[in-house]
Amino acid sequence: MGVQVKDRNRYPKKQFQPHAEQHLRLSSLFLVLFNLVFSGNMILSAQSFPLASEPPASTPPTASQSKTAPTASAASSTATGSAAASSSSASASAPLAELPKSYRALSLGMSLEDLKKALSADDLFAFRGDRDVSLLPQSEQTLVETTGLSFIKRAFFQLKDGKVFIMAFTLNPDKIDHYSVFTTLVQKYGEPKELNPREAVWLSDKVRLSLERPLTVKYIDLEVFNNIVEASAAKESKEAVLRREFLNDF
Repeated sequence: MGVQVKDRNRYPKKQFQPHAEQHLRLSSLFLVLFNLVFSGNMILSAQSFPLASEPPASTPPTASQSKTAPTASAASSTATGSAAASSSSASASAPLAELPKSYRALSLGMSLEDLKKALSADDLFAFRGDRDVSLLPQSEQTLVETTGLSFIKRAFFQLKDGKVFIMAFTLNPDKIDHYSVFTTLVQKYGEPKELNPREAVWLSDKVRLSLERPLTVKYIDLEVFNNIVEASAAKESKEAVLRREFLNDF
């Protein structure tokens, strides 16, 4: 018996077409699913591993913060300034004493007899009476000069028409210093009106108080002193006129 061979042509090709189309659709669907899964994994991996970002820039201070810092520093500086101002204003607001015409029981304008009594009664002076009194004939003035004890080394009193118009006290540098006297006078009478290497001067309408170097405190009655200066200037002017007239005679 021979092998019977079937003729393939007897089976139509249409039987294979549905199966091929099915395979194509399945392949396409597989590719689409694969692409979707693959792209999803890429997105997830990118999300799970973020790229390193730049460090965040420092945030600028807010308006309230920027106002707070200067306000604090300003408050501290204001407190310091107000403290300094209060101390200076306290010293400035302290009432200043009027320039005195007297020292202890000794006073400008007192008579010679009252001066001698006051010097004899004061333990700061070694007054010897009339031996310490001399006349100045040219100026018609009287000079009283006496030694002092302790803080005062010597004292001078000049009188015009029998009245004291200058008192000068030379202090003992072993007992007191220039700075102490100066600061005391400033605290009592304020800053001096004149200040130079030779002296510090306080002035009022009636009194001139000065601290002269090396260490002398002087009181001057300005009314009497100015009259003497004017009279002296007039005398010198008169002498200058007489001298000029004398020279013109040649």
